[in-house]
Amino acid sequence: MATIFTVDPRSGIPLYVQLMDQIKRAIALGALSPGEQLPTVKALALELTINPNTVARVYRELERDGVIETSPGRGSFVRGDGLTGNDGRRVADDVAQHSLTDAIREARSLGLGRRDVEAIVQRLLDRWYPPNDVLENS
Repeated sequence: MATIFTVDPRSGIPLYVQLMDQIKRAIALGALSPGEQLPTVKALALELTINPNTVARVYRELERDGVIETSPGRGSFVRGDGLTGNDGRRVADDVAQHSLTDAIREARSLGLGRRDVEAIVQRLLDRWYPPNDVLENS
């Protein structure tokens, strides 16, 4: 089974965080369907050339968060009821928060101050969420 996941050991982001975010994103976007089996810990570790303990940690945390379920002897699966409602929203929020954290960390490392970042974010919000946007939840 070929996987859709990749990790970059030089990115500065811990490998388990990269993998967990990618799995959550794949579920939130529907690339992984409810009930779909994930690669075994060993198979995914071999394919990504990472320590199996890293993959096992990701699977444990995803199970703890209610994103996947593991059945001894059968494997790990995307939670059968899918990520709908609050669960889907929570995963999407989680993925977005990690991405925004990385972007803000990068902006800070480039020497941008808080007001600079706030101005950039406001411009991007105005671009991607124009007034009266149907995605608005407020």
